Amino acid sequence: MPDLQALVPRFAGLRVLVIGDIILDHFLWGHASRISPEAPVPVVNVQKEEYLLGGSANVLSNIASLGGKAELCGLIGEDAMGDKVLELLARFQGADKGIIRGTRATTLKTRVLAQGQQVVRIDQEERGTPPSPSLQQLIDFLEHNLHRFDAVMVSDYAKGMVNESTMQTLHRALIRERQLSGRPLPLVVDPKPVNMPLFVGATIITPNHLEAMHMSSLVIRGEENLLAAARAIQEEIDCSAVLITRGEAGMALLEGSAPMVLIPTMAKEVFDVTGAGDTVAATLTLGLASGASMTQAAMLANHAAGVVVGKVGTAAVSVTELLAALAGRQL
Repeated sequence: MPDLQALVPRFAGLRVLVIGDIILDHFLWGHASRISPEAPVPVVNVQKEEYLLGGSANVLSNIASLGGKAELCGLIGEDAMGDKVLELLARFQGADKGIIRGTRATTLKTRVLAQGQQVVRIDQEERGTPPSPSLQQLIDFLEHNLHRFDAVMVSDYAKGMVNESTMQTLHRALIRERQLSGRPLPLVVDPKPVNMPLFVGATIITPNHLEAMHMSSLVIRGEENLLAAARAIQEEIDCSAVLITRGEAGMALLEGSAPMVLIPTMAKEVFDVTGAGDTVAATLTLGLASGASMTQAAMLANHAAGVVVGKVGTAAVSVTELLAALAGRQL
């Protein structure tokens, strides 16, 4: 058993570039005691309102919570919700250097919860490749800033930030950085299947169970076809490793031609899986940037996910919580 606890202090100060779709998560917490006379829906009396960083911004929040230094490369609007994103990012010094403000509205996800259970989710978003002026600014940032980081994490929510232009620019910049400095920066991708061809050459890709089925065109039942699905994804995009997250079944890691490693879940209680994939991606990226092996990094990510699913709402895991989970304790 590797000494996973000894790896966590190495996260401190590691620099990670997070590229992807920035989302503002809006929570309305309340109580429902009656059904509306207008329609068969509950009437929720709102008692608390909360805004949290979501999407790629939640990956950044998790990296910061674990001691890393992250910057976002993404797009928000010149609107009130964009202002709220920057307000929430202000506690992470320098995190907004790669954020471009454009004409497209900031992506907003509103969740209404009653008695702790989600009643409805309302999405306000514009999908598609960003307008040309914004896209060029994003490309310029990638071309001129990659040398400042220890790892790159792509957080794809299929809103448009992850597109052919940005990914081609990223791959060119990664090759150039390796040639100039000799540093092969880890590239971790949390994918959406629709963009699968854009992830060729990634260090590791982290689809969930359903995404893995779509990407491999295979039905996965339990452990049946799990290896075949991971191998199909690995061969299709020529990546070093595939980590399939499987909810209560844990994770499955395929690295190179080595046997598949099955990692059982570490969750004690599951209240909310919102943002769990972001936590996995953040911890995995820090693990690889710190020099951990692929298996060690995946095991760290598995423990971190076990902590975060025990919280309600978009959440991050702290160093203290992760160390406690690794020690078999629950805070």
